[in-house]
Amino acid sequence: MKRFKKVYIEITNICNLSCNFCPKTKRKLTMMETDAFKHILQAVKPYTDYIYLHLMGEPTLHPRLKEYLDLSYEAGLTVNMTTNGTLLPKVKEILLNAPALRQVNISLHSFEANQSEVELETYVNHITDFAQEATKKTEMICSIRLWNMDSEELKASNTLNSHILELLEEKLNPEVNIRQLLQHKQGIKLGHHLYLNMAEKFEWPDMDKLDETSKVFCYGLRDQIGIHVDGTVVPCCLDSEGNIPLGNLFEKPLEEIINSERAKALYEGFSNRCAVEELCKRCGYAKRY
Repeated sequence: MKRFKKVYIEITNICNLSCNFCPKTKRKLTMMETDAFKHILQAVKPYTDYIYLHLMGEPTLHPRLKEYLDLSYEAGLTVNMTTNGTLLPKVKEILLNAPALRQVNISLHSFEANQSEVELETYVNHITDFAQEATKKTEMICSIRLWNMDSEELKASNTLNSHILELLEEKLNPEVNIRQLLQHKQGIKLGHHLYLNMAEKFEWPDMDKLDETSKVFCYGLRDQIGIHVDGTVVPCCLDSEGNIPLGNLFEKPLEEIINSERAKALYEGFSNRCAVEELCKRCGYAKRY
């Protein structure tokens, strides 16, 4: 069995939206070049079977998306992707014809978290049209996400959820009663390879956050790592600014990076439910574990 269940590769940190739940990035905005992507694929291949084209940024913005999906397939790696769904009509054929692509996660909660010029019905229609075609013509899994439920600590942007669920029922004609099932569980199957997942809004880790706790468990470095667009390896997909840089793949081999003293201390700390990094002490998502 390979070391990591998933490796997040940030092919771009540029996004076409400005969601109110997203921390944004102060890093230089850029697109990953082809040679860099090829290098990363070869570096991670011995350690995982699954890559996720996501960290910060919107992957469907990348002009070489088709090429990168093809290169992933040639490398024998399976691809999962998370997108805000706004560009699905433009990249639909690329995604439908990508044999490496296993799953597309669509963050439907992005709509209300922005000042959008597009009508909600149009946005939802683009997503449901893609999901229906993908699950009918391919073996791709489509997961529609509404990760905007209120938690004890946070109020989310979710006044449109009821209308969104109505639109999903109308367009998808699911095999189940969506709202009835959502009373009992947050994740439901709508049809063949088609899912809807609800979740509470969470607070991204932030070095400026005052509230902190050292009693934390995380799967960072245990079943996942993230790789920023500049090659910086971080322990998980929520280290958006590279506050825990473990090394750069363009400078060191991955084996050396994940076995560094800093990486081992972080891993062993989590084994004892102890956060040794300051960023991890300020992570709202880790509280779920």
